[in-house]
Amino acid sequence: MATQHGHQENLGHVVFITAAAAIGGFLFGYDSAVINGAVVGIQKYFRVGPVEIGVVVAIALLGSAVGAWIAGRLADWWGRTRTMQVAAILFSASSIGQMLPFALWDLALWRVLAGIAIGMASVLGPAYIAEVSPPAYRGRLGSFQQLAIVLGIAFSQLVNYAFVRLAGGDVNNQLWGLQAWQWMLGACVVPALLYLLFASTIPESPRYLIAVGRVRQARTVLAEVEGEHVDLDARVAEIKQVLRSEQRTSIKELRGPAFGLLPIVWIGIALSVFQQFVGINVIFYYSSVLWQSVGITQSNSLLISFSSSVINIIGTFIAISLVDKIGRKPLLLIGSAGMAISLATAAWAFSYARGLSLPPPQGPIALIAANVFVLFFALSWGVVVWVLLGEMFPNRIRAAALGVAASAQWIANWAITVSFPALSKWNLPLTYAGYAFFALLSFLFVAKFVKETKGRKLEDMG
Repeated sequence: MATQHGHQENLGHVVFITAAAAIGGFLFGYDSAVINGAVVGIQKYFRVGPVEIGVVVAIALLGSAVGAWIAGRLADWWGRTRTMQVAAILFSASSIGQMLPFALWDLALWRVLAGIAIGMASVLGPAYIAEVSPPAYRGRLGSFQQLAIVLGIAFSQLVNYAFVRLAGGDVNNQLWGLQAWQWMLGACVVPALLYLLFASTIPESPRYLIAVGRVRQARTVLAEVEGEHVDLDARVAEIKQVLRSEQRTSIKELRGPAFGLLPIVWIGIALSVFQQFVGINVIFYYSSVLWQSVGITQSNSLLISFSSSVINIIGTFIAISLVDKIGRKPLLLIGSAGMAISLATAAWAFSYARGLSLPPPQGPIALIAANVFVLFFALSWGVVVWVLLGEMFPNRIRAAALGVAASAQWIANWAITVSFPALSKWNLPLTYAGYAFFALLSFLFVAKFVKETKGRKLEDMG
């Protein structure tokens, strides 16, 4: 009975540490989606067109690619928790900077800084969680990160809605001496300071401690997270063995016969690119503009954006419950089919837009189709791509291949985000038809090239 109680206590402690580390994921979701409510305000305040606004929204993603690229190295130099503290400070500073911009280029610079912090959080959270989780719970604790991201997205939409209501329904109205959109961007400083606080209280990863020779501390942390009953000498020896066998893989080792890279690396890159090319982030960065462009008021459009975020959370829970039961590949195929149909429906509905409004049946149909698309994305590609990227590569190239695939994802995300304002102004139905086409292609790609990894050991991959 005592050991049972000990197990419960340890798991409670691990869940707390994991949740604290996942605040980085919450900030990642919050900071990347908060711009959705502020886009119209920024456009009016600085009097700029769709191309400039596309650049300002998307430039954060180039920062994210840099942040994701450097985070691993910094975490190996300074430790996981110290690097998290740095990310939290960058989040805080960029929130204040975005809140008080004196010019559009100044706002863009603060967005790049926020992007670097987002990129760092996207790498640090999953790595730290994997290193402190007991093996039996690693999968479920690993999905905390994705859950934190979708909660962050939903919370940002709720905060945006609250500020617009307080400001009387318009993001450019004054509120306590600033415009409402400025408060939206500044509000991120609150979760950023919480992240700093938690990153300063959670223990350092035992893996890092052993790597830098602080074995006594590592034993203390291992006893805390895995329980007193664990053979600490064996665990320390095991981690040392793994660290010895893991040479730092360089990009050179990814070279292969298929256009200069190994085929498995191309599959990882393609999964990352398809995940973005179906246009999911258009919903999270621009949906309030989208709904306003077809005649819905500002505060209602932010409420719709919040409801899409809630559907995103529901889909994520569905994926977490199914990914180990029905497998990775079937979930991706179901998702691709659902996304292709719902995106094609949305494209059809948008083709009926007259000026700034959609006629009766097409308006609700466009709304339902957009939310069905979010649901199918969340229960499949949103979670499964991250699961696959974490496990599909052979051990010796995993770190380097993951870095390449994650960077491809940020760049694809940037391409979709920067192009949407101009494309939608040119032809909204065709833009959505394009996303539907990529969803269809993703179905064919998964059917032909993706192997099931459910239930296989990481050592057997590749």
